[in-house]
Amino acid sequence: MSDWPELSVQRDHETLAILHLASQMLGKLRVAHTPWMNHGWHVALQPNARGLATLPTEASGGRTFTLTLDLCRHAIVLWVSDGSREEVPLNAGSVAALHRRLIAILDEHDLPCDFNGLPSEIENAVPFADDRTTHDYSRESAARFREAIAAMLPAFQRFRAGFAGKASPVHFWWGAFDLAVSRFSGRKAPPHPGGMPGLPDRVSREAYSHEVASAGFWAGGASAAEPFFYSYIYPEPGGYRAAKVAHGHFDETFGEFVLPYSAARASDDPTGMLSEFFESAYEAGANLAKWDRPALEREPVAP
Repeated sequence: MSDWPELSVQRDHETLAILHLASQMLGKLRVAHTPWMNHGWHVALQPNARGLATLPTEASGGRTFTLTLDLCRHAIVLWVSDGSREEVPLNAGSVAALHRRLIAILDEHDLPCDFNGLPSEIENAVPFADDRTTHDYSRESAARFREAIAAMLPAFQRFRAGFAGKASPVHFWWGAFDLAVSRFSGRKAPPHPGGMPGLPDRVSREAYSHEVASAGFWAGGASAAEPFFYSYIYPEPGGYRAAKVAHGHFDETFGEFVLPYSAARASDDPTGMLSEFFESAYEAGANLAKWDRPALEREPVAP
């Protein structure tokens, strides 16, 4: 058994649901107050030693600020370039209270504080300001989630480093609550069908405007589900679902190859297992889609 932390939907779901909605508040602030970058990369959160953070956002007076979902302090921490610092505890009691306090500290520092108040990519979502349901926040669950992200990052970083073509950073998507990295063939893709709850189709179509193979980790978040790693390609080439992939299997519900987090954790070498899963799933899709692999790939070592 590895030293990766155990994640359990029964024990950790309520805390992960709070973190999912809190991360959406941070990301939606970026959507509202920063120029749009291709595929929305500017709004994704960045994993760091303490949790997940926004990129710097401009504010009045020549200042910038960042917000961190700090899973060591168990708070949303505001850092401003003028030296100011504030935090909102994540155990606020309800999503509405967390939302209200976040807006209040931003307003107190004369920082942008308005953003879309309806959660994205969640069925039957309740606006942040109206979600007064009491939630129990567990520091232990949050710490396990932070430790799990830290443990899996090397496999993600190696997968990203093995590509010379256009590729995303390793970053965290607050919409679905997943860590992901994407590789692109360089060719345009057919229009994405869209249809994601709380997400305009124009956003989905811009995100999938070019052929892409993605690898990631879905923690469940607002959805009560056991966490898993995934890999998919868009558009999906013929024969992809029957391809041989190391360790994983194709899930018809999600439309992608999956590897349960629990299976990787039970391995003697979870990082090695995860790397093999990512590489084999990518190779299966890239070969079937006839990507120019020799031109796009590289050894993940310094020149």
